[in-house]
Amino acid sequence: MTEKDTYRTIKNPISEVVFKDKSSKFLGYAFPISSEDEAKQYLEIVKKEHFSARHWCYAWQLGKDKKQYRANDDGEPNGTAGLPIYGQILSFDFTNVLVIVVRYFGGIKLGVGGLINAYKTTAQLTLQEAIVEERTINQIFEIKFDYKNMNKVMRIIKERNLSVISQKMELNCYILIEVRKAEVSRVLETFNQMYEVSIIEKENL
Repeated sequence: MTEKDTYRTIKNPISEVVFKDKSSKFLGYAFPISSEDEAKQYLEIVKKEHFSARHWCYAWQLGKDKKQYRANDDGEPNGTAGLPIYGQILSFDFTNVLVIVVRYFGGIKLGVGGLINAYKTTAQLTLQEAIVEERTINQIFEIKFDYKNMNKVMRIIKERNLSVISQKMELNCYILIEVRKAEVSRVLETFNQMYEVSIIEKENL
């Protein structure tokens, strides 16, 4: 079976998808993110916009291969808000996404089951509004070679349709390329067979 080398995320932010239950109002937000810091920034923006709300519960997931996540109940009973929101992120198979659900309490308690349903439903309705983007999981490599070998290196880059991120063409040449995960072994094999050419993996930029 071919290893999966794509992931799904959302293209644009989604704001104020409304769900109401027993006079409580829930507002759903979703944001594409690339770091935990970015998630914190969006959370602060939503908190300032809804400073008089009772709860700002959220969940996020990051990572293309090895995923990390966080779910926060923000004062709601344990497991009634953050995890139901996170469950919807998993259900839609999204990553690099933050979902926030703001609650304005209407004076009537919903109970544990009611809360779980409200946060789950709000997250679901919010993510249903998303424009889905499927992206490839890529790895970054640096190719080193002498200038005299430039033509044969560039020919392979063109033949393999590889993306060049940056290049420095002097006596000693360096090219940073981006390779789709499924193509990595073939690309490495090709360059490793070339005399006076080296290729090493770099941390993703």
